Amino acid sequence: MSDQSREDWERFAVALAEMARDLLAQDSVQATMDRIVEHATVLINGCDAAGILTVRRGEVTALAATDQVVRTADRIQQDLREGPCFDAVTDRTQVYAIKDLNDPHERWSRFAPELRKLGMGSMMGFLLYTEDDELGALNLYSHRPGTFDEVAQRAGWVLASHAAVAFAAARTHQQLGHALETRHEIGEAMGILMERHGLTEETAFGVLKKASQDHNIKLREVARRVCETGERPT
Repeated sequence: MSDQSREDWERFAVALAEMARDLLAQDSVQATMDRIVEHATVLINGCDAAGILTVRRGEVTALAATDQVVRTADRIQQDLREGPCFDAVTDRTQVYAIKDLNDPHERWSRFAPELRKLGMGSMMGFLLYTEDDELGALNLYSHRPGTFDEVAQRAGWVLASHAAVAFAAARTHQQLGHALETRHEIGEAMGILMERHGLTEETAFGVLKKASQDHNIKLREVARRVCETGERPT
């Protein structure tokens, strides 16, 4: 490795560490994803735009994007059901790339020309995953053809790996927060039923659960209504 290359990787490592600290400082999953795509445009040489999408049952959902072009590209992948990032999520391949969108592309013969119309010259897609979960794909775009060489692909893979861990941690934190809020509301609703309607703890919980099942609404919503009205659900 040349001295210049070593210096470049050292700067990248420092910037990556700063990104990791920044991602952990975010207060929501959405904020974390928004910061991931912003960091990608700074950390990956030649990256002009970035986005995160997920595919569930064949439906593409854009989770974060640096600009409207990325959202349009996501919609194109959805409409055509074709593209590197669509494939990254659906067939679990870790890295996809289109090095030059000016060249005919056999695999994505419909998607590549549409992306070129948006002013893009090359792109990469990385699967965002941890050992326990698949989260989506990170998409990186450049206006210039031939931007994403092997070095850029390695850097993108490293960034995506760090981003996936931060993404998963943020989602777990949010889920735990929601669980604690739900537990608190259910406990408060049970207390109201026990105090105002003379129910035992077991019966109060049974009333909440039955109302949830009968009306096909979440238990937390039933509890919230009890807390607001003080009435026993039917």
